[in-house]
Amino acid sequence: MRARISDFAPAALFCVTFGIGVAGCGGGKVDQKAEAPPPASVETEMDPNNFKVDNPEQFHLVAATEYKAVSTLNVTGVVNPDIARAVPVISIASGRIVEIDARLGDEVSKGQLLLKVRSNDVATSYQTYLKAENDERFARLQYDRAKTLYDKGAIAKSALEAAEDAALDAKADLDAALEQLRLLGADKDHPSGIVEVRAPISGVITDQQVTNAAGVQGLGGPNPFTISDLSYVWIICDVYENDLDAVHVGEFADIRLNAYPDKVLKGKIDNILPILDPSIRTAKVRIEVPNPGKIMRVGMFTTATFHGREPQLHAALPATAILHLHDRQWVYVPLAGGRFRRMEVTTGNMLPGNQQEVLSGINPGAQVVQNALAFDNTVEQ
Repeated sequence: MRARISDFAPAALFCVTFGIGVAGCGGGKVDQKAEAPPPASVETEMDPNNFKVDNPEQFHLVAATEYKAVSTLNVTGVVNPDIARAVPVISIASGRIVEIDARLGDEVSKGQLLLKVRSNDVATSYQTYLKAENDERFARLQYDRAKTLYDKGAIAKSALEAAEDAALDAKADLDAALEQLRLLGADKDHPSGIVEVRAPISGVITDQQVTNAAGVQGLGGPNPFTISDLSYVWIICDVYENDLDAVHVGEFADIRLNAYPDKVLKGKIDNILPILDPSIRTAKVRIEVPNPGKIMRVGMFTTATFHGREPQLHAALPATAILHLHDRQWVYVPLAGGRFRRMEVTTGNMLPGNQQEVLSGINPGAQVVQNALAFDNTVEQ
């Protein structure tokens, strides 16, 4: 639809009239400077760690004291069996397992029956023994006859010596056959096709590779069991490359178990492996630890604390002067004019007298608010 100029005439006339009226109210020319707004004033925001309070004298201050202690390094580790004390259980005979008398994790004693194997090796060895026994008896008779003939001058000395050598060889074969039966655990007087495999040492079965009715291949197959003496164990720790200077072979470390937080064990640093993990930049540190009562079990997580050689100077504060907020530790330091500054610190161990070690953040002699929690509540209010 086409609009006409006459349709907008009243509105235009009103706008012109209103503008003239406004100009007339000014009594003449409009002063642009007088009508401009004042410039805005922008203040920098206060540091969120600075606080101003009324009556600051109500908050008592305390000075940080000196505390000398050797540096410590805490790392995590895992309990492992000492491989030097792990002995494989070997079945000399090959055959089929007919009975298993121990299981993975069982504590066994030296000489205890572990499994029974039905094997044809016993029959073969017993047959070898019988033949060696007959050969030895015949060779001994030949030697006795040759000795009698030699004494009577009927044969030469060389014939006697040949008979003696044959008797010695037969005796050696018989001894070897008897030793084979003994290794198989068979009795020469009552041979049986069942071979008993017994524990070579006392300890805990830490590996099992057989089940009922399984076959064993003698020395050529996997070991049925592995028994570990857990009276001593290894703690294997990962130490970062930057912290390796705090770890030295031959020194001792404190071992704490997650399962027994109140127990502190002593372990000797046995080795620092020469290979560094290229992905996380850590080296394996091996600690040998006595295991009284077998409280340390293979696979347990531990915390190892390594101690430095030279004591270092740190600050110490009452525990009430340290505020624990958002997994961080803070103290309030007084400034001039009733102001206080919140400073982050790194804390260490708890000390006697409800004091806490401060590793970094403040120096000995610095003053802080004695009750940080009360001061923080006042600031929040």
